[in-house]
Amino acid sequence: MRAFRDLLAAALLNVAVPVLLCIVAVPALLSIVSVPALAQEEAPKPPSQNWSFSGIFGGLDLAAAQRGFQVYSEVCATCHSMNLLHYRDLEGIGLTADQITSVAAAVDVPLGVDDQGNPKTGPGTPSSQFRAPFANEQAARAAMNGALPPDQSLIVNAREDGANYLYAILTGFRDAPAAFKMMGGMNYNEYFPGHQIAMPQPLHDQQVTFADGAPNRIEDEAHDVVTFLYWAANPDAIQRKQIGVRVVLFLVFMTGITYAVKRKVWADVH
Repeated sequence: MRAFRDLLAAALLNVAVPVLLCIVAVPALLSIVSVPALAQEEAPKPPSQNWSFSGIFGGLDLAAAQRGFQVYSEVCATCHSMNLLHYRDLEGIGLTADQITSVAAAVDVPLGVDDQGNPKTGPGTPSSQFRAPFANEQAARAAMNGALPPDQSLIVNAREDGANYLYAILTGFRDAPAAFKMMGGMNYNEYFPGHQIAMPQPLHDQQVTFADGAPNRIEDEAHDVVTFLYWAANPDAIQRKQIGVRVVLFLVFMTGITYAVKRKVWADVH
């Protein structure tokens, strides 16, 4: 019986030792393998920019938002849709009714089908949705080598530190370091996770000529288009901030009145 116990203990020991070695060694091995991958995927934190809409007292720079719409129309709209916006919404960045009508009429938008069931298009109206660059997702992927350009309607809210992140991406295109291995068809971006992005550099110096003569370096174009995209994702943000400030001021005023009344009412009570 004792011999049997010794034999059983030896067998268990022979099984347990390799298992324990695997438990200890495998995580260590994985951590060693993952270090280069993590080093390649990490991206620096986007630097903070000076935005007109920042803070509780922030407002929308209408001129910058209008220039940003021009950047979107002339550059971004060739690949990216904004399906949640209609041309009439541009009143929110200060465009007049005549300007909105002119902007909408300058593009062809889907107008349903004709009597034979064929799709038809025509000049847009203020009630038209922003024209999409592709008819559907399949067409977009076919034109973009399998990549799907994200819709820009809510892009600022869909990314952490959205405005700063988008600005960093638009201005972060660089030549890849010599030791960095790039995949085919990808572009190096300092701030994109993994540093490899399918989108080629969209903005260049003097690419967009602004009607108001504003500077048009890459940094200026990026700043303006992000301002526009912030408004698109948060069209009521400035109004909400203004209401909030008024409410706080009202509460402060009422607190003062209440305290003064209390002092008056209880002044003679000892």
